[in-house]
Amino acid sequence: MPKTYDRAYFDKWYRHPDHSVASPAELRRKVALALALAEFYLGRPIRNVLDVGCGEAPWRTHLRALRPGIAYRGLDASEYVVSRYGRSRDIGLATFGQLQHLRFDERYDLIVCSDVLHYLKAAEIRAGLEGLVDMLEGVAFIEVFTRQDDPAGDLQGFVARNASWYLRTFRDAGLLPCGSQAYLGPRLDRRIAALERAQLAL
Repeated sequence: MPKTYDRAYFDKWYRHPDHSVASPAELRRKVALALALAEFYLGRPIRNVLDVGCGEAPWRTHLRALRPGIAYRGLDASEYVVSRYGRSRDIGLATFGQLQHLRFDERYDLIVCSDVLHYLKAAEIRAGLEGLVDMLEGVAFIEVFTRQDDPAGDLQGFVARNASWYLRTFRDAGLLPCGSQAYLGPRLDRRIAALERAQLAL
């Protein structure tokens, strides 16, 4: 039975004390980490963020608190989210796979895709990565859990792939891991040190 990402879903997994797995303070640290990595590799403050699978857009609040004036665009497949928050939180309706064909009039300094890919089929991941990389100016923060992890939270539909599968798939799409669930896009090629590039040969 497919999941429905309605208000009850978000109430349970993001707000209910018995189920919520991440505190606002933990999310704030994660956002700060992603910002710092993107700005370090870009060599400047980041200007815009694309948040894919953003849910109710919790990243938006922290991004704007840490970088006032940053341009934020969210995408989510939940009709509930877009109907309720689309206009007020800059969220459009789209699945990850639709990134293959979806383009905007700018590239993004930071692209976030947190807690999404381990629920998707392999074909959709590969298709979406094609568009993600094409729209990426700087760093992608792609938080994903694997067979080797012990994730908490919503496990319905969780696909337990090996970490090596994701690393190979990301590499084939043109992404280079730089640690802490972050990946450098091809346009940062001149800013990548030799020891970072050496990971491609492992």
